[in-house]
Amino acid sequence: MDSLPKRDANYVPLSPITFLHRAASVYADRTSVVYGATSFTWRQTHHRCLRLAAALQSLAVSKNDVVSVIAPNTPALYEMHFAVPMAGAVLNAINTRLDAANVAAIVRHAEPKVLFVDYQFIRVATDALKAVMGDGDGDGGVVRAPLPLLVVIDDADKPTGARVGELEYEQLVARGDPARYPPRPVEDEWDAVALNYTSGTTSAPKGVVYSHRGAYLNTMGLLLQWGVGHEPVYLWSLPMFHCNGWTFTWGVAARGGTNVCIRAPTADAMYAAFAAHGVTHMCAAPVLFNILLDGACREPLRRPVEVLTGGAPPPAALLERVERLGFHVTHAYGMTEATGVVMVCEWREQWDALPPSERARLKARQGVSALTLADADVKDLKTMESVPRDGATMGEVVLRGSNVMKGYFKNPRATADAFRDGWFLTGDVGVVHPDGYVEIKDRSKDVIISGGENISSVEVEAALYQHPAVREAAVVAMPHPHWGETPCAFVALKREFAGAGEVSEQEVVSFCRNRMAHYMVPRKVVFVDELPKNSTGKVQKLALRDMARRLRLRAPDKARPVAAPARHGPLTQTARL
Repeated sequence: MDSLPKRDANYVPLSPITFLHRAASVYADRTSVVYGATSFTWRQTHHRCLRLAAALQSLAVSKNDVVSVIAPNTPALYEMHFAVPMAGAVLNAINTRLDAANVAAIVRHAEPKVLFVDYQFIRVATDALKAVMGDGDGDGGVVRAPLPLLVVIDDADKPTGARVGELEYEQLVARGDPARYPPRPVEDEWDAVALNYTSGTTSAPKGVVYSHRGAYLNTMGLLLQWGVGHEPVYLWSLPMFHCNGWTFTWGVAARGGTNVCIRAPTADAMYAAFAAHGVTHMCAAPVLFNILLDGACREPLRRPVEVLTGGAPPPAALLERVERLGFHVTHAYGMTEATGVVMVCEWREQWDALPPSERARLKARQGVSALTLADADVKDLKTMESVPRDGATMGEVVLRGSNVMKGYFKNPRATADAFRDGWFLTGDVGVVHPDGYVEIKDRSKDVIISGGENISSVEVEAALYQHPAVREAAVVAMPHPHWGETPCAFVALKREFAGAGEVSEQEVVSFCRNRMAHYMVPRKVVFVDELPKNSTGKVQKLALRDMARRLRLRAPDKARPVAAPARHGPLTQTARL
């Protein structure tokens, strides 16, 4: 058996970009992308990607170079998911919600050769590049990170004429010559295909590197597990920068489907897409359910729409309301480090007979492991033994498989810390129910999931500590009727400011808005005399979470005067609902 060698005919590196070549051959005349009045076929999309890959190579983009992009869900961003790796490079889709400081941090760390920028985000990008240019070594102002070539992406449907410099996306596509610069073959499926950042922190950005193999397997497994048939009509309500659209950027090509692109997932845009294109599938953070419900005073859906949701578990009542509109929801769990979705709450036919509230409770669980994972478990990290399947004993969710990231870019220590005894440690605490379904109970690093975005409480706390009146600060998640979760800040003031009425909730919120991306800003600030601590001086966030759950928050958040903050005495570790 061992004498049979691998050959070109029977061993080909796994890569998601192969789906495009097949789509161009098998589904050539089917519609690939729709954006407003603009549309392409799979033959045209393939040809455009070949030209863009050639153009990138003509700009000296080579293997393992990073190509970054800041753009909403447009045809250009979709095409780059194929064209960039076809040039041998690594795609870095940047979160469009980040401010200039966070974008600058990513540019410094990733050192992209080219930065594509949608016309809507030119100001953010140019401010970020100015910040990078201003970096110095303290002795002459030498730039630490090389500046990328800047390419503007104008609107494909209604060009605006916006330009910065000489390079523009459509012109770049037009000048690409695939005959002179053919696609670079994937020689090793372990090669990097994408670089995604877990957060936009300005101090230590963590870049997650995906392999071609991991992206391919995750795509195939999720298509099968979610039951995506041929010719789906997929609405891009989920940002493509989220784990490369949970790999559906490549998956829609694999099934010969149609990508319906919209710049923003507003109620008008989504319901118009349902009516005009017969949407069959979409992915969404639970925050979009409220948008769908708010816009539901229209004609009923002509056909059910399959929705894959992840992030903060959607409340049972919300699931019931959404499904009554004609949306069939499947709950999933994932993370950037595992190429997107790693667990799916697979539905069992026997659950159909249960009351709606019970069905919604079961659906809100994170579920069972993705098909292409080798294994997923919940373990006691002290012993690395699996917790019992009793739905009560908590442990850390751990993963093993090709879906798991190659590692953190330029961060060997964090990479080593993320793995133990052949497992990837997710940092999420959960239980396993008797039926084998996993349910997340807590986040060991106090990550707040707001509208599908991960927010580091430590990063928000760092900004609060910059306020001259703040003595102590702690940030936890509080329920939000629109975003799922939102940051709630507990602040103890310095003695000279306490009781003077000089510092208001509104002032602290405004202070934070000037120092971080707006989605990270606390929606509520509670002033306390002291933060609750244990005997070692560690802040007891459990007590703060209990208090945050009892607070009321206007929804949805709108610009309005903030009432004078209520002041609370010292909290104790025994604070409960």
